[in-house]
Amino acid sequence: MELKIKPKDKLEGRIKVPGDKSISHRSVMLGSLAEGRTEVTGFLTGEDCLNTARAFQKMGVKIEGLGSEEMIIHGVGLNGLQEPESVLNLGNSGTSMRLMLGILAGQDFYTVVTGDESLSKRPMARVVDPLKERGAEIYGRDGGNLAPLTVIGQSLTNQRYESPVASAQVKSCILLAGLYANGTTEVVEPAKSRDHTERMLKYFGADLKIDGLKASVEGQPELKGQKIVVPSDISSASFFLVAALINQNAELVLENVGLNSTRAGILEVLTAMEADYELLDKRLENQEPIADIKVKSSNLQATTIGGEVIPKLIDELPILAVAATQAEGETVIKDAEELRVKETDRISAMVTELRRLGVKVEEREDGMIIPGPQSIKGGCSCCSYGDHRIAMSLAVAGLIAQEGIVITDADCIKTSFPNFMDLLKTI
Repeated sequence: MELKIKPKDKLEGRIKVPGDKSISHRSVMLGSLAEGRTEVTGFLTGEDCLNTARAFQKMGVKIEGLGSEEMIIHGVGLNGLQEPESVLNLGNSGTSMRLMLGILAGQDFYTVVTGDESLSKRPMARVVDPLKERGAEIYGRDGGNLAPLTVIGQSLTNQRYESPVASAQVKSCILLAGLYANGTTEVVEPAKSRDHTERMLKYFGADLKIDGLKASVEGQPELKGQKIVVPSDISSASFFLVAALINQNAELVLENVGLNSTRAGILEVLTAMEADYELLDKRLENQEPIADIKVKSSNLQATTIGGEVIPKLIDELPILAVAATQAEGETVIKDAEELRVKETDRISAMVTELRRLGVKVEEREDGMIIPGPQSIKGGCSCCSYGDHRIAMSLAVAGLIAQEGIVITDADCIKTSFPNFMDLLKTI
């Protein structure tokens, strides 16, 4: 699918972006492993989260309302999953694969997990290796680094794992595997990564403790079904935040946005860039902070984005690169090597496409340098690289281009934001 974007000079309205992707994934996983009903509202119906739900259906979990924002998950308990009759295809979802490997490693059955061409190129050794150290038996291409992966469930040992990277996916995988071990499983990170798994484990009744950069969970808990209200995804909201900031005469209100401190790094950066935004009606739902965000056109100032804030906004860096093109001064994005192993090499992709749009940008191994403000010329065809966040970032850039742009292979947007274009039209 080609996506055609025409320049707009005024954006206004009140919108609600889809549910949080990370929380939607985890609501299915823990709801399936819990005893009793888990009722989910606001579920993200993108392909990534649906693939997680379909995988658990194949393992014997009954899910009502699949494909809608409201679902009921009939949990089978920690040890109630069944061996699937066929391969679990997780599509483009790295979160599904990395977190589910922790769960599958502790089962008493055989599983094969795979994904699309993009997911089959993404490194899995970062979770496979520590799982093997705990007794897991996992095989795959490149020594178990690449899917398809075969998992032969085993009894797992509880251990302390010191992660070399601040990664919520790595941490979550080990903690979920720890549910199947006897005793305490500990994960220590070099910096704080997003903590949705910890919050939700505790909400479902797991004995989980946080001590600085260490998270620990006791094995063999009795998880109980809960009611989950999924807030709007701040990663999805970021595209509209930036769209309003860089457009003239813009004012948007984004409703019900999740503001988890381990995810809201984009707000820290936008504050540093002197963005005009306001948090309204702050509240708490299933241990997750939520608010409405009011955002207006702003004269952005350049900043340096790096260090401890990177794990809090790794998915928002492509759209922040677009914001940087309109900021006064030189914006530096650094310490973001993780971008090179996402759905695509997002550093290379954004540098290539911004240059195609007439933007001056310097590529670095761990990020990029963008002087501003610059005009975005447009009048060309851009490539999404099959990456939803690249596609949507380019769409936002197209709103302020001198001429319209065309984005190829834009179907990928459906993985996380099925109604992106519909919302864009409403404002």
